[in-house]
Amino acid sequence: MRIHVLSVRAILQDVSATNALAAVRSSHQDIESQVLNEGGSESPTAALVRPPEARDHRMNACVDRRTQEFTGLRVLVDTPTQFATVCDRLRELMGRATIPDLVALAREPISEVEFARRINERFVGPSGFMLFAEINHGGWISKFGINRSTLRLILGNPLIAITMLRHDLIAGLFAPVEILVTEHEDKQGTNLVYVQPSSLIVVEDNAPLRSAAEALDTKLADLIASAVCP
Repeated sequence: MRIHVLSVRAILQDVSATNALAAVRSSHQDIESQVLNEGGSESPTAALVRPPEARDHRMNACVDRRTQEFTGLRVLVDTPTQFATVCDRLRELMGRATIPDLVALAREPISEVEFARRINERFVGPSGFMLFAEINHGGWISKFGINRSTLRLILGNPLIAITMLRHDLIAGLFAPVEILVTEHEDKQGTNLVYVQPSSLIVVEDNAPLRSAAEALDTKLADLIASAVCP
């Protein structure tokens, strides 16, 4: 098993909402001119491509917009273990749940302790994670001549997420986490890629948040190690 870590720096330009709208106005106008009915009236499609300010004048209101620069760490894991085996192991190590399942349970008149007990009992797998969704990219990219199995897994645990969200609700942008599992071109192994959670979640100085996010880093790495070892 080989593990590579890439540092990806996200640099966002500070652009006001008004300037951003101006930048796309001309392109919207070009598209809009192509979707008028023959009689000159607006087609239903034109309503969808009109610039945002034409659909809702509230978009012109003064908006406070800030940007933050951060560095994300992409982890690449390579293993000779077959794609199907890796996917099967990951599924076996995780429970299954949907977000509506969790919301429905949270709405029951039970205590926080009872909520956590039922989460662990019903949904959490041996790894401490539950699988929320699978996106089978390999199922459709073959239409474009790419014949490789590739599967995106979305996984997490609300009892882990809350250890971070209580320190910064923005952590919810990156919880649950994701893994992309891809078969080698020669079909003789598998690549797994994920972004180290703490590198996305901890942007400002926040010691309790960092501690919780780094615990998630370790748990996610342990899950992957269990799935890829021959």
